[in-house]
Amino acid sequence: MSPRVFRKGTYTFPTIPGHEFAGRIVELGEGADPALLGRKAAVFPLIPCFRCPSCEVGEYAQCENYDYMGSRRDGAFAEYICVPVWNVLPAPDHLSYEELAMTEPAAVAVHALRQATVDIGDQVFISGAGPIGMMLAAWAKAWGASRVLLSDIDPDKLAFANALGFADTVNAREEDAAAWVRRVTRRGADVCVEGAGNAVSWETCLNAARTSGRVVLMGNPEGEMKLTQNGYWDILRKQLTLKGTWNSAYADLPKNEWRLVLDSMASGQIDLKPLTTHRVTLDGLQGAMAMMRDRSAFYNKVMVVNPTEEDEA
Repeated sequence: MSPRVFRKGTYTFPTIPGHEFAGRIVELGEGADPALLGRKAAVFPLIPCFRCPSCEVGEYAQCENYDYMGSRRDGAFAEYICVPVWNVLPAPDHLSYEELAMTEPAAVAVHALRQATVDIGDQVFISGAGPIGMMLAAWAKAWGASRVLLSDIDPDKLAFANALGFADTVNAREEDAAAWVRRVTRRGADVCVEGAGNAVSWETCLNAARTSGRVVLMGNPEGEMKLTQNGYWDILRKQLTLKGTWNSAYADLPKNEWRLVLDSMASGQIDLKPLTTHRVTLDGLQGAMAMMRDRSAFYNKVMVVNPTEEDEA
């Protein structure tokens, strides 16, 4: 969110940001189910056109004419937001608002791992230990990975990962991360997920993957993604499978990754609460955004909370 606010900007101005959010339904429009009133809910921020070829087959994240809360229309950094009923996912009351607000990035992580077809016993390497990288690690562990390996250039992120129980970490600034992966896994990782969005990280994943391994490209690049000849040779010689991933699947069951996230949190299969490192009110949001921009303190998930809404969970 910090790059969106300070560098990229929104598609129109002024626009209220905020696309990872949850809340309580306090008012209903005409035709809405009265049972929704008072319910906790997560909200899918993408508003599809429902007319393009992608929408016709339920691939709404690939909509050609979509709208988006927080970047193309006003988002959730506000006291109230009006959203279409189609985008609302009512949630069990025992889940906290903070957990529900993480449904969006957790669904993005689920979608990436589904592209990789993670299987029981797989060794999974994640390049980038930011918030979604940590969610990827949690999902991989929950889905039966025998080993989850993380790399980053920030020692604080790696220490945070260690504190959450992920012991296999490497500082890519101090050590060749791909060589480390090959050494500890003995043959290379079955699945590598590029989550940093830079060319070095991409090539590390190609080099760290085993023969016939799967590499998923997830990180949003902020510059050119160039590949060396050796990186290209890795793809050819190891017959790697490369998959892109974008957003998440939000459609009718069973292929609704948002519902999977909610059900997994409700059952305790996945616990995202420890990822929150900071909580601020709307009044403190400007300072928190500056902290993230300047990296003046370590953070993982920064939550904007409403102190007037008691959260029973």
